[in-house]
Amino acid sequence: MSRKAFTAEGAVSVGPYSHAVQTGDLLYLSGQTPIEATTGKLVEGDIAAQTKQCFINLFAVLEAAGLTPDAVVKVNVFLTDMADFGAMNDVYKTQFTQPYPARTTIGVASLPLGAQVEIEMIAAIK
Repeated sequence: MSRKAFTAEGAVSVGPYSHAVQTGDLLYLSGQTPIEATTGKLVEGDIAAQTKQCFINLFAVLEAAGLTPDAVVKVNVFLTDMADFGAMNDVYKTQFTQPYPARTTIGVASLPLGAQVEIEMIAAIK
């Protein structure tokens, strides 16, 4: 099966991977940490600020593929501190409309560059 890669100007890669890859009618978005594209550094602030930056990066990737957040069907959230779940969730619920995408939230020991959160998504292409 072939795959088509997408790269977004508003997202940063910290390794050898594509921002997103389409195969068939699905677009798999690589996990995004809260890196500001203009500085190349983690956004300063709490988990809410970091979560918001992850979505800014992810939505830039969706836009590069010609999609909107309404196309997202699955989200995986990785947190280094599950005590941040509520604050992350407060930001998360403002990023989508109902019905919300399916989601998994996982506590992890660490993330690249010391990020507190990383988010990845799967979107459907109509």
